[in-house]
Amino acid sequence: MTRRDAPVSPPVVLSIAGSDSGGGAGVQADLKTIEAGGAFGTTAVTSVTAQNTTGVESTHVLPTAEIDAQCDAVVSDFDVAAVKTGMLATAEVVDLVADRVRAVAAPAVVDPVMVAASGDRLLASEAERAYEALIAEATLVTPNADEAAVLTGIDPDGESEAREAGERLVELGADAALVKGGHVANESDDVVDVLVTADGVETFRHPRVDTDATHGSGCTLSSAIATRLAHGDDVEAAVASGIDLLARAVRYNLDVGEGPGAVHHAVELRDRAARDDTAEAVERVVRAFVDRNVGPLVPEVGTNVAGATPYAERPDETAAVEGRITRTLSGAEPNRGVRFGASTHVARLLLAAREHDPDLRFAANLRHGDAVASALADLDGPVAEFDPADDRAGSVEWGVETAFDAVDGTPAAVVDRGNDATEAIAFVLARTPDALVDRTLAVLDAVENEN
Repeated sequence: MTRRDAPVSPPVVLSIAGSDSGGGAGVQADLKTIEAGGAFGTTAVTSVTAQNTTGVESTHVLPTAEIDAQCDAVVSDFDVAAVKTGMLATAEVVDLVADRVRAVAAPAVVDPVMVAASGDRLLASEAERAYEALIAEATLVTPNADEAAVLTGIDPDGESEAREAGERLVELGADAALVKGGHVANESDDVVDVLVTADGVETFRHPRVDTDATHGSGCTLSSAIATRLAHGDDVEAAVASGIDLLARAVRYNLDVGEGPGAVHHAVELRDRAARDDTAEAVERVVRAFVDRNVGPLVPEVGTNVAGATPYAERPDETAAVEGRITRTLSGAEPNRGVRFGASTHVARLLLAAREHDPDLRFAANLRHGDAVASALADLDGPVAEFDPADDRAGSVEWGVETAFDAVDGTPAAVVDRGNDATEAIAFVLARTPDALVDRTLAVLDAVENEN
């Protein structure tokens, strides 16, 4: 029997950019990001670079006729839903691409690539002025601080200057400008990105990640935004989605090569793919707790089991028991099933612990007392604790940071000593669901033997 085909029709994104032999930036990064975002990536390669995570060794710019032929081949066959531009290298290529973008009835994201993350220059100085014509055709232009300074003459070393630079780029004809703050230091040490549109200014903030593995960050961001535009998002929504993706891609960067490494282009796709397995793992832990009857360890507030996806950043990316596990006459029982976003407190504690050890994936909260404290001390790892009375920030994140700072290595459990209004709670942590079960049941065995 011959099977009927079932074709799908993803939107098409055209990347006009240079090639990176190291795979972390350029059209390679663009294609990975576009495909991970659910679109179909096509390319017109402007130049071939010999580069890797340590730097650019050589560059060869293709003849403009060959670049033009590639653009022809794509637009004559595909219904291009968005265009993004990257490394263009020379004034002649910039002029050609401006003409091409003008002719395509699709949103265009212009990433004015001038210098690689390694510091190697990727744009001839005489080509800088040529960018004005391309910016005028842009739906969005995405310069970093250095590029914005070159294009506008304004050094965006703060939010007000970034807004001014963005407004200048809009005056040059761009529908919108995103002035990226990754290269700008500030007192809060947050990364501040400023989006300027005809409707106003929007500021995006996220904590700076302590890493040098940012190779491909600009390419990934602009490609992610172009992909969302191809799906029909407006500029504001596309930018917000792209910035969220990049923040995660930088934190969970790819440790490849001898240099600092590259951003993780498919990080959100990989995280979504792990959701079912994570939820099933939490369900297995719950069944083990029910089968063994962990009732003696269930606190007054109930026990919850939280499981984070590999790249989780928010409580809604952790699976947990809706309504928690409670003590009943027949033993420990979950109130309802497992779903993402079902836990707040245990999920926040797990996410805070992952700031110190990103390999931690699972956590459960247990009642605490002398017997539990004695049992925890025998686990295969240190036990850390914090006193809410010392908390001036009022957050579980503060408690976890305090606890982790007090021990060497990753604790097997973190204890909240409680106060007059709240009971003491022990949070067991683990990298795998089996380890969480083993640690919890070891505590249960010790408590039951003592009684």
